[in-house]
Amino acid sequence: MSADDSRTDAAGGTPPEGIDRRGVESWFAANVPGVEPPLAFERIAGGRSNLTYRVTDAAGSAWALRRPPLGERLASAHDMSREHTVIAALGPTPVPVPPVVGFCDDEETTGAPFYVMDFVDGPVLRSRADAEAFDEPARRAIGERVATTLATIHSLDPGSAGLGDLGRADGYVGRQLRRWQGQWERSKQRPLELIDEVHARLEARIPDQGPATIVHGDYRLDNMILTPEGEVAAVVDWELCTLGDPLADVGLLMVYWAQPGDDLAALGEPPTLAPGFPARTEIAAAYSERSGRDLSDLDYYVALGYWKLAIILEGVHARYAAGQYGSEADDAVAAFAAIVERLAEAAAEAAPAGA
Repeated sequence: MSADDSRTDAAGGTPPEGIDRRGVESWFAANVPGVEPPLAFERIAGGRSNLTYRVTDAAGSAWALRRPPLGERLASAHDMSREHTVIAALGPTPVPVPPVVGFCDDEETTGAPFYVMDFVDGPVLRSRADAEAFDEPARRAIGERVATTLATIHSLDPGSAGLGDLGRADGYVGRQLRRWQGQWERSKQRPLELIDEVHARLEARIPDQGPATIVHGDYRLDNMILTPEGEVAAVVDWELCTLGDPLADVGLLMVYWAQPGDDLAALGEPPTLAPGFPARTEIAAAYSERSGRDLSDLDYYVALGYWKLAIILEGVHARYAAGQYGSEADDAVAAFAAIVERLAEAAAEAAPAGA
């Protein structure tokens, strides 16, 4: 993971935006056994929603700190307590997550609630160049592990994992349509009729939901930390996790899983464009085999995924325009407005015809 000088500091120096050194060091001293101040902070690149920092003490021990974007936040978004609860509950399960250290709900500490987990060091495949560090057989194996890990998440009994109260078990897609349409109304930077049109078409044709499972909400390859051998060391970014329809995770994974010949890549040049990765159809088939789920309605969930991602990126663009990610320039985020429009078009192409 890399950072430029505007996002990192030496111990005792000026920390990146979003970190109050005195407050965070005091919290660590009270809550992290064996920590050796002073602490150094590095803003980790890659996240477009919550902010993540690597925290290192004088002995070289490292942790990851997660907090919301700077400034005002939409209601129900960026819930640190919820994300902390999910990861803590998943720790004893077969789902790989970082070990949790603690949660702070006192906004006086660093301007917002945050939680801390052990730092899991390993490659995160955010681009084709990142993926090319592995050979083609390793890329195929990584793709198969993506499908297997998602099936593992969906195989957990929420009650047994301590997450039975995470959300309502029924009506997930309808709630998602209401929630994200509301987010669109609050964060949109300009009218975009296709968002409203796709919403209406999806609302008219909601598939019957099977038994509810834990749903990650933003499941994709670059929300995984790998080992140097390509095993899944940890699944991260659980802020959208709830109970609901597992096929929504599969549909969104298909949206992110770019392959050669696509005319739309959701974010830049995705890692799965590198030779060796399984095709989307193979990922879907592997998930279906491992989970036993029928994917005959997958196109609906792909349309839902495009639509939801368009709204998420519109929110990122709105927060970027409001300076909530700090002062550093980010040309990729600045280009999100055009990507949102293309995602809306892709959602319209995939969505069922109007009722």
